[in-house]
Amino acid sequence: MPSITDLVDRVERLLLRHDELTRTNALLEEQVRALTQERDGMRSRLNAARARIDALLDRLPLESEKNAP
Repeated sequence: MPSITDLVDRVERLLLRHDELTRTNALLEEQVRALTQERDGMRSRLNAARARIDALLDRLPLESEKNAP
């Protein structure tokens, strides 16, 4: 049976590990937030580019208009 000292040591190690994991989790959550913002910005730019391309395509003459006499 483990002694009280052994149990205290194990509990202290567990508490340290918990603190490490809490800090790591906070860093990972911040990375997720940053990547989510980056993704949203890229989506916005993609949608703007699509809108510009669609506008340009709308300005192109239709094939039947090009062949009309």
